[in-house]
Amino acid sequence: MRADRLVAALLLLQARGRLTAAELAEELEVSVPTARRDLEALSGAGIPVYSQRGRGGGWSLLGGARTDLSGLTATEAQALFVLAGPAASVVPEIRSAMRKLLRALPGTFRAEAQSAASAVVIDPVRWGEHGRARPDLVELLQAAVVRGRKVRLRYADQARERTERLVDPWGLVDKDEVWYLVAGTDRGQRTFRVDRIVDAVVTDVAAQRPVDFELSEAWARVVDEVEQRRSLVSASVLIDARLLAVLRSQFGRHCNLISSLDDGRVRVRLAAPTATSIAEHLAGWGATVEVEGPESVRAELGRLGAELSRRYG
Repeated sequence: MRADRLVAALLLLQARGRLTAAELAEELEVSVPTARRDLEALSGAGIPVYSQRGRGGGWSLLGGARTDLSGLTATEAQALFVLAGPAASVVPEIRSAMRKLLRALPGTFRAEAQSAASAVVIDPVRWGEHGRARPDLVELLQAAVVRGRKVRLRYADQARERTERLVDPWGLVDKDEVWYLVAGTDRGQRTFRVDRIVDAVVTDVAAQRPVDFELSEAWARVVDEVEQRRSLVSASVLIDARLLAVLRSQFGRHCNLISSLDDGRVRVRLAAPTATSIAEHLAGWGATVEVEGPESVRAELGRLGAELSRRYG
């Protein structure tokens, strides 16, 4: 529609400062005469668009004029981009809409809105544990990412040992309601579970962030590293097909269907860091599951069964 093209042309003029009719035609995928008529229509509608001939010429907005087509305040723009940003990574239409809206924002809003759009990634695949309530610190850390400020935090690791760190917050990831902070430290990129952060203070010191950093790509690398550590041992098990969903809720992405059997059971491959870990997860299933192998997992199940038998008869 022509109205869409006129708005797009105006946004491009705002973003680029100056455009030739040929450049606009290439951007809008129309002919050069059509692009020129669109620019003339903007000028005729009272928008301060003018052309300059000669080398370095083209069309531009008079005096660098700006038109805020969004009507959003800075705070509203940030909130909108924080909400829509995660979806934009998987929905092309939302990504396209956000690019257009970003161009429509005044320059003073644009930088923080763009940071907000890339501040959060949502990874819906769980790591074998149920989601939990959103930590109170998520909003504070998210604001630090958007504003680009260093954060001083106290962190309790898996062994409950506490350390104090000054980090550059690069982004947050919601993995099935378990939140992670991806940040830069003096030892390079690190990932922190937000529910293990004891407290955090946003400083006035500007955070450093790699120019080519993409949160979704950084998180994909984190997931690959974790998956390798969590998949050192695999086991083949047989289970009633009706119970497969329950088993998947326990093992997450480490439960993969191999084949279906004629007796209503399915063959599934499970993975975990150790044979003991797989056995401990399966012990509660009793005879409902049959472990085909490896022998290390079968031996661990036997050991656990013997311990339970000795204690409970």
